[in-house]
Amino acid sequence: MADTSPTAPGPEPYRVPDADLDDLASTLAKTMAEVRQHGVILDRLGSEPESTGSQPMDGAPETEAADSKKADGPASVFILALGGEAYAVELAALSDWVNYLFLPVYGREISTSRPWCAHWHEHPEAVARLHALWLAWQQFTDTEAGLSGPSTWHRDHLDQTLAHLRAPDGPFAACTTSATRPNHRVLATPAPEQSGVAA
Repeated sequence: MADTSPTAPGPEPYRVPDADLDDLASTLAKTMAEVRQHGVILDRLGSEPESTGSQPMDGAPETEAADSKKADGPASVFILALGGEAYAVELAALSDWVNYLFLPVYGREISTSRPWCAHWHEHPEAVARLHALWLAWQQFTDTEAGLSGPSTWHRDHLDQTLAHLRAPDGPFAACTTSATRPNHRVLATPAPEQSGVAA
């Protein structure tokens, strides 16, 4: 016997206005960057040794055990102290933050008085300063930083970093000064002074 009961129409598909799609794409990109950052933080936390606070079973003094734990874990969270895969992972997370949060909000126009380089990751000083800025951002945008954390980050970290990075004689001095004429050159650094000790 055939079913003759009336069927309810299916729900209408939800349409997002075209004007809102850019906002959704931006929000999604920021969320993905945050998820990657959380993954890096979790990896970093997972690689740190647990502090038990008790004396080791073999009877060695706690100071020796602490020294051996320091040798196992990362010596620093600063990107220039990392090497190999750890550096690559940290640089990828930093790139996400720079590309999806920092530049869209704080990038500003490129000019001779405010240069920028699309290849910033090839400038060691820029990598070091942006990484330090990102570490501070993670600390001062955390709820534990309190309500004035973001203001402190802007005043004490962002403003100083931008002043140095985008200065006419900063790390990008030989790079892009016009979006229509991109240029990239890593400035030479002073050679270490050779000691003239005669044999």
